[in-house]
Amino acid sequence: MQEKILILDFGSQFTQLIARRVRELRIYCEIHPFNNFPEIDGSVKGIILSGSPYSVRQDDAPHFDFRKFHGKLPILGVCYGAQYLAHFNGGEVLPSSTREYGRANLQYINHDNPLLKMIPADSQVWMSHGDTIASLADDYEVIASTDSVRVAAYHVRGSQTYGIQFHPEVTHSVDGSQLLHNFLVDICGCAQDWAPDSFIETTIAQLKEKLGNDKVVLGLSGGVDSSVAAVLLHHAIGANLHCIFVDNGLLRKDEFELVLDSYKHMGLNIRGIDAKQRFYDALAGLTDPEKKRKAIGRVFIEVFDDAAHEVQDVKWLGQGTIYPDVIESVSVKGPSATIKSHHNVGGLPDFMKLKVVEPLNTLFKDEVRNVGKALGIDPNILGRHPFPGPGLAIRILGEITPEKVQILQEADAIYINNLRAAGVYDKVWQAGAIYLPVQSVGVMGDERTYENVVCLRAVESLDGMTADWCHLPYELLAKISNEIINNVKGINRVVYDISSKPPATIEWE
Repeated sequence: MQEKILILDFGSQFTQLIARRVRELRIYCEIHPFNNFPEIDGSVKGIILSGSPYSVRQDDAPHFDFRKFHGKLPILGVCYGAQYLAHFNGGEVLPSSTREYGRANLQYINHDNPLLKMIPADSQVWMSHGDTIASLADDYEVIASTDSVRVAAYHVRGSQTYGIQFHPEVTHSVDGSQLLHNFLVDICGCAQDWAPDSFIETTIAQLKEKLGNDKVVLGLSGGVDSSVAAVLLHHAIGANLHCIFVDNGLLRKDEFELVLDSYKHMGLNIRGIDAKQRFYDALAGLTDPEKKRKAIGRVFIEVFDDAAHEVQDVKWLGQGTIYPDVIESVSVKGPSATIKSHHNVGGLPDFMKLKVVEPLNTLFKDEVRNVGKALGIDPNILGRHPFPGPGLAIRILGEITPEKVQILQEADAIYINNLRAAGVYDKVWQAGAIYLPVQSVGVMGDERTYENVVCLRAVESLDGMTADWCHLPYELLAKISNEIINNVKGINRVVYDISSKPPATIEWE
């Protein structure tokens, strides 16, 4: 039985980050809404309570019965979690005189307490709260303080229950990983045996048992997630996996042929389908981004369903769903209103009558790459930048035409090839060119031109949730701009996007 840590989510923006930090310590964990968590069995080694945008003093604040766990399992309350445990168990939480947000230092540390073992004096931590713990019950003891926060950390005597006012999961808390190690390994007794190899072995065995001799169809995209999912399924069921790679006419230059070839070299049972015209016909006249997405999603399902019907007795649809997608779909606030229509977790029309298998739905993106590396998947696939499901359709602002697609494919290829040649492609989280519905005057030779603008976008990120624009060398940007303007007919101006996320997004649509 795989041991695990449960993280109860109260709606904090940092909840996923807690899970990532736990996984980095080779310990498996799961995030569950505070009001919908599973039965506790022998595999659960401890519980972490997340932060929250709520105050414990609000009438609609999230509530849960912590007494069913207290004294039975180690508990670590973080920020709201710590305030909740204090406020509803004999202590008091009050508004802070000033909102405490940002770096602070632990002036007092009780090094005899196991939670704070090896945390140095004056350790920097990250605060983010509008309330403060004003008093504690008699059986609570303060184990850390800053110059302005008396109860920066506490311990409930005679138990393994702890609370911390700061966020150990963010990098600004310099010794946060050590504190989490102390809680997870020393207090909870986790074995730190969660690793790609153990995941692969366990998952393949589970897939064999679950699928038996059934047939599975899976839509490949050329990206990391679907590729790793395909190889895991291939190891489990071999030729009973039928992969389909659809050319929607919105891929990067030569991508259909190159990716199809690489998949065949991996031994996958794959069929390529040229459906470019069907997608172009569906997109004709559409300019609204959401309408474009829905048209692409509808046609993809139609094409995929036609191909799936050619496989006799298929019973399962394989998907490359990863853990952040699952978390988003069962978040405390319900499925996010901002989730894009092409990114449905386990979503498929009723008429397909297929059961869904998602072998990666417990992994984060970096973990998927580690599993892919352990499986021996081509590094060019594993290192590929994220590419949107609707492809170049959301990098062409306005109506989609084959001519615009070809122009953008050429410009994008020059951009990406130059990033590779300069040795910076792998240092960039995501890069791509955007075709703008803007024409500008130019001079080429002795002639005036009135042609379109291409915008280059490159960002640095850890997980895509936030991103900063890449400071590419001016010389490299000049070289790329010169090559695009000289070689791509229809473009006479190149600009570079220096917006960060937030407030901008990585993609333009």
